Amino acid sequence: MPDNQLRVYVPATLPALGALRRDGQLAVDAAHTVTPALREWYVEGDEEELEYVAFTRAAQESLRLLHDDPTAPRRRVVVSVDLPADAVKRAVAELGSSSVALVGPIALASVAAVHVDGDEATDDVTAAADAVPQAAAGDPDAQFVVDGAEDHELEWYDVSELDLLS
Repeated sequence: MPDNQLRVYVPATLPALGALRRDGQLAVDAAHTVTPALREWYVEGDEEELEYVAFTRAAQESLRLLHDDPTAPRRRVVVSVDLPADAVKRAVAELGSSSVALVGPIALASVAAVHVDGDEATDDVTAAADAVPQAAAGDPDAQFVVDGAEDHELEWYDVSELDLLS
């Protein structure tokens, strides 16, 4: 990846992948990447560990999207994209934040890979999506349920396999 490009992790849902396939772009406002604030917070982490943190946060955000769309299949989705640095704006200056705002829609050509929960994760992801509001309000039992979704690794798909997913 060229120096002026960033790997960005976009939280999504399966219907959003359908829109990406149909429209050739993904219209989203927010994503996660390795930011200066994340590097400063996790100074001992290598690049791979920092990328994993940003990826995991995007997967967590996917749960919020699922909560907001009860018709979406209960599988977390993260779209890995490579974007020019100027297409990404820092969203939160808080120490440890990986949040960024995206300047415009993401073109299909920018997609590096798609990550989706396997079918075996559906029950845990459903419970986690349902528990998101309570977890955000500080309920430790709900947070335990939300964290349970992380027991499942998202499966990797090449962008050429998008038709299989949407």
